[in-house]
Amino acid sequence: MTSSLKLERSPVHVVYGGAHRYKHDTPQKLGSIAVANLRSYASDAPDLSRTLGISGSSELIETVYERTRLKLQSEPVEDFRIDFEDGYGVRPDREEDEHAQTAAHELARSFRDGLCTPFTGLRVKSFAAATRARAERTLSIFISTLIESTGGKLPEQFCVTLPKVSSPAEVADLVDQISKIEAENNLDPNTISIEIMIETPSAIFDANGNAALPAIIAAAQGRCRSAHFGAYDYTAALGISARHQGLRHSSCEFARNVMLATLSPLGVRLVDSITPEIPTPAHRGIDLTEEQKQDNLKSIQRSWKLHFDNVLYSMSNGFYQSWDLHPSQLIPRFAAVNYFYLDGFREQAERLKNYAQSAAQAALTGSVFDDAASARGVVNFFLRGLNCGALDATEIQAATGVDSHQLASMF
Repeated sequence: MTSSLKLERSPVHVVYGGAHRYKHDTPQKLGSIAVANLRSYASDAPDLSRTLGISGSSELIETVYERTRLKLQSEPVEDFRIDFEDGYGVRPDREEDEHAQTAAHELARSFRDGLCTPFTGLRVKSFAAATRARAERTLSIFISTLIESTGGKLPEQFCVTLPKVSSPAEVADLVDQISKIEAENNLDPNTISIEIMIETPSAIFDANGNAALPAIIAAAQGRCRSAHFGAYDYTAALGISARHQGLRHSSCEFARNVMLATLSPLGVRLVDSITPEIPTPAHRGIDLTEEQKQDNLKSIQRSWKLHFDNVLYSMSNGFYQSWDLHPSQLIPRFAAVNYFYLDGFREQAERLKNYAQSAAQAALTGSVFDDAASARGVVNFFLRGLNCGALDATEIQAATGVDSHQLASMF
């Protein structure tokens, strides 16, 4: 049996931004804002650990802080989606046409200047009847303009995100259009991948009560890179009131479990939803009172803590990527990712080391018994840490005696 995980980069988040505001250096500007917010609201490691509830040794706390700070400075955004859907709204056709062109030109400039995020793409409107024509037009304008501006190239890991998928037919229609665009622009087949958004009950179960996701994925004809769960659209479609909507609602847990059981074995990356509470100051202005400054601090830190907890919750449930909506959310995002892997590193390393030294037979580490099933979970921990960049191969090998290629081939 081989592991479903490979040695390949995997983003820990995706940032959505309205197409009308996108500029070639938007990701870098978001990073600058995040660094400034970190400096203002958590100037050192103890500050951040108290805010987020990080427990552990002083070394762990310092390492989480330092790696988070460096990440914000070096690569604050891993995956950016230029949005023509909810983050953009409904606009006159002429206006959306213009934004599709200008956003494509800006992405082309980002690509030429070496500023493009490692993963990138656009989200069009739904392929439901009411918005399909508009989505197709935007997609065609954007990609043709981008290819013309780059001399026939696309950024690596470029994808198209399809929201509110309700049937395999919508995915098949998107694939057909992308195939035509590739042919018209002399691109190799399957150059452009797609992502689907699971935001409707019909994407979980079809009208006959059958699991809908296998047919939806099959309709993508091998192009589907990831599946995103939209908690708020999903719960709204179920009739759940706004007061009770949220990432951890039991209906969301059920939908995510269906996605996990259905899509994870296929190698489809699973992406969780948003934290809607944005870390912004409660009071704005220059001459703030001390009380207002404290209100701002509490407001920011409360939002950070909520997002930090949500990221850890998603990761613990097998959704290793989720959404960020605001530059200040990048701080708890990367803190959570670093903490997730660093906090468990020593224990998991000892378990992996013992299992490897026992020639892949059952092993006892302290009071923890590892057979093939639990050892595979340990291997997954390190592979995912490697793939997202929170861990590096050198520190894993130093702690376990296992190099990255051995790790990838253990199961």
